[in-house]
Amino acid sequence: MEPNVRLVLFWVLVLHCGSAEGSILYRVQEEQPPNTLIGSLAADQGLPDSGHLYKLEVGAPYLRVDGKTGDIFTTEIPIDRETLRDCRTLVKGKPCYLEFEVSVTDLIQNQSPRLIEGRIEVQDINDNTPQFPSSVLTISVPENTIMGALFSIPLATDRDSDRNGVADYALTAGPDAATLFGLQVADDRGGKLPQLIVLGNLDRELKDSYDLTIKAMDGGNPQRYSSALLRVVVTDANDNSPKFERSTYEAEVSENSPPGHSVLQVKANDSDMGPNGEIEYTLHQAVDPVSTLLRIDRSTGIIYVKGSLDREEISSLSFYVVARDKGPQPKSSKTFVTIEVTDQNDNAPVVEIRGIGLVTHSEGVANISEDMPVGTAVALVQVSDKDEGENAMVTCVVAGDVPFQLRPASDSSIDSKRKYFLQTTTPLDYERIRDYRVEIVAVDSGNPALSSQNSLKVQVTDVNDNSPIFSPTLFEVDFAEENQPGEKVLDVIASDADSGTNAELLYNIVADSSIKGLFEIDPNTGTVRARSPLDREHKERYEFRVTAADKGSPVHKGTATVVINVLDRNDNDPKFMLSGYSFSVLENMPPLSPVGMVTVLDVDKGENALLNCLEKESSYTFRLKAVDGGEPPRSSYVAVTINVLDENDNNPVVTKPSNSSFRRLSPLASPDSHVEIVEAEDLDSGPNAELVFSISGGNPYQLFRISPSSGEITLAKEMTRKHGGLHRLVVRVSDRGKPARHATALVHIYVNDTISNVSLVEALVGHSLYTPLERDIAGDPDYGFAAQRSNILFGSLAGVAGVVMLILVVVFIRHRIQRETKSGYQAGKKETKDLYAPKQAPKNAKGKRGRKGKPQKSPKPLGEDEEVSLQKSLKFNLDGVNDSPRIHLPLTYSPGSPDIGRHYRSNSPLPSIQLQAQSPSASQKHQAVQDLPAANTFVGTGGDDNSTGSDQYSDYSYKTSQMKYSNKQVRT
Repeated sequence: MEPNVRLVLFWVLVLHCGSAEGSILYRVQEEQPPNTLIGSLAADQGLPDSGHLYKLEVGAPYLRVDGKTGDIFTTEIPIDRETLRDCRTLVKGKPCYLEFEVSVTDLIQNQSPRLIEGRIEVQDINDNTPQFPSSVLTISVPENTIMGALFSIPLATDRDSDRNGVADYALTAGPDAATLFGLQVADDRGGKLPQLIVLGNLDRELKDSYDLTIKAMDGGNPQRYSSALLRVVVTDANDNSPKFERSTYEAEVSENSPPGHSVLQVKANDSDMGPNGEIEYTLHQAVDPVSTLLRIDRSTGIIYVKGSLDREEISSLSFYVVARDKGPQPKSSKTFVTIEVTDQNDNAPVVEIRGIGLVTHSEGVANISEDMPVGTAVALVQVSDKDEGENAMVTCVVAGDVPFQLRPASDSSIDSKRKYFLQTTTPLDYERIRDYRVEIVAVDSGNPALSSQNSLKVQVTDVNDNSPIFSPTLFEVDFAEENQPGEKVLDVIASDADSGTNAELLYNIVADSSIKGLFEIDPNTGTVRARSPLDREHKERYEFRVTAADKGSPVHKGTATVVINVLDRNDNDPKFMLSGYSFSVLENMPPLSPVGMVTVLDVDKGENALLNCLEKESSYTFRLKAVDGGEPPRSSYVAVTINVLDENDNNPVVTKPSNSSFRRLSPLASPDSHVEIVEAEDLDSGPNAELVFSISGGNPYQLFRISPSSGEITLAKEMTRKHGGLHRLVVRVSDRGKPARHATALVHIYVNDTISNVSLVEALVGHSLYTPLERDIAGDPDYGFAAQRSNILFGSLAGVAGVVMLILVVVFIRHRIQRETKSGYQAGKKETKDLYAPKQAPKNAKGKRGRKGKPQKSPKPLGEDEEVSLQKSLKFNLDGVNDSPRIHLPLTYSPGSPDIGRHYRSNSPLPSIQLQAQSPSASQKHQAVQDLPAANTFVGTGGDDNSTGSDQYSDYSYKTSQMKYSNKQVRT
């Protein structure tokens, strides 16, 4: 026969697809080679062979399934019918099945998986040889046995089934035994029963034994067989054989019955007398599991439980019992016994949870995407009970409040083995709940009921279903112009409710021609930086959009708006509209008359654009003309120079370091090591701007010294352990003016090897700022406790001092009232007037600003007394006849006098020096009088050595008003 024809016939015989109870049935012979096709689910179920995923759920390791076509194949592990668990204890003649389950997932419609259940009938092949229990079989035959008598021959067994099992026996005898013995094979319950038949008369005295050969053959093709030596022993006569009361016995025994429990009694009778009538019972050719589970009392025939009975392992026991008498030539008979093992509810339900379809399981954890639709199967739950009947009827539920439920996976499931899909009932949201613990409880219907449970952790995997969100969506920031390239502007931060790469964000600036090249953003941190200097005068407001995109698929984006307001710096000089101005003015015009207009612009903004036109001259030079009253008049000229001297009206200002900063110093630093440098500036000039640095406090150990001229602080000597900690130096910066002005700076030095806790040091510095300057902070470890005690002491002293001060004030006020009551007004006392100061506020104002909106009175014309006083205040230097007189203004003025050099402001670019003729009583001399403009602003010195700045004095403002001048003419 050709090979192809053989192959076709083979598949016709081997593969057959049928349906049994709604499930799929395939047939295949055992021991097939790997990758043998068993069946095609796609073709058999009418499913397309594309767009579906087939996955083997049950059937490994003997089967595998093609994921695309659903074809079922054998694997490297052969299917051996005789070793399959469910086939080892099968009743002879019943088919052997291998169950399988395959899940089918529609990848196109993304539906819940469909479960296909099926069975494969494993057909037997002749791969086992019949075997006798022993190579030598012995049978005893009495010498007076009549011809035709039958004697049982031990059976041969074959692990194969049906026709591949034992099919026939053959007996081979020598010449001396061929006429005495024969073989008869009888059918007994589907099996072959070999019996030895006596054909002639036996004489024990002539020959007491014969050796024959018994051969057992199976029905397979090719046929298998085996042989054994059958030894027939001739014994003395025994007339009657035992006879059982019944040809068959049946009984039931409950599983888990204890050893020694009686199951059944078989009984046989023998008509002989004496030993020939005494009967002994044995289990005929008992093999496992009969010999392991049961025993028989040899005298009574009672069958007892010997081992542990488990119905789930062995549900039925069938065997023969032999009754044999004790005669010299024993006679025997046998009966067939069947014992059914009944069920007890001794097995709790078993809950098995495994993956299904695309949902994979690993170590009790199932992962499911949050975007799966409602009803998606997360797992396949199989609930089984090895018991039977009501004991195997199981109820299965999902415990707890979780969004999952059980749905039957197949209608063909039996009560003892049910399958369910564990599926979702509501949409899952990773951002709300990321994992669930699903408890599945199974309870059987036995009495008492048994239950068990199993759990599955369901982890919801994230999908990119959330867009990044900026909070706020509008970022507005003020940023000064003239910045450095790369300087940080602001941080924009977005958040994404997803996780992993779905929450990793990349920031970007939406391209706009108006900001191209000006700003950049760090794609990872969202830090916006200026790539080049900004110019407010060019553009003072920028607005652009930034995006945050996640790294998920598909990509989601969030958008925010960034507004940058460019703040002004004073980076532009005021610019006059013309390079020079020339005005003409008529003589004898009254003061404050407009002469011309000067236009000046500043492109800065705010205070940087507030302009004041100042006449800034250190000296004024002009010519004086003297004209007499003669006819014709005669005149002469003289040059006059007025030098404006600086007044010490500005305190030094410390620019470095900040009072709240600190500098770390190693305890191992050597003397003369640089510690810090104090920098300061003074707006005055000359000696008033020369600064002197000194340490006025906080240096009790004389550890530090400061250069009086440069302000550099150095270490004066080596430090010891007690010097560790925070030191606060009180540095005084004074100018050389008269009176001198000063400023105070705090320099914090932290002596330690490292700074492991910056917050602690900052807290110590912050505490130092609220500690009185009289208190030394110089590394004292008990500083906190001492400071607390000092605060209590200072508080107590302050309270006592307050009470004493209150008493002194009361006494002083009373004394003053009494004195004023006794003293009257002193008439005729002349008040002192200051020609250089505007009219001061009342005494009770004490230097504060005048009331807003209240106009000041115009200065009165100069009288003789004032002129004389002015002469005394001005010094003329006449070194020669041709020399011009020099007028030296006093260096120090009263608190209300103006600072002509620094604070003089005029609406006119021309010098405000006018000539005014004196009365005849002034001996025909002339002097220069400075008229203060109506809108002059000045600052008093105060003369307080403890002042901290010049801003404590108020500015005096005067509204414009017409001045009155004397109409006297200069006469000669």
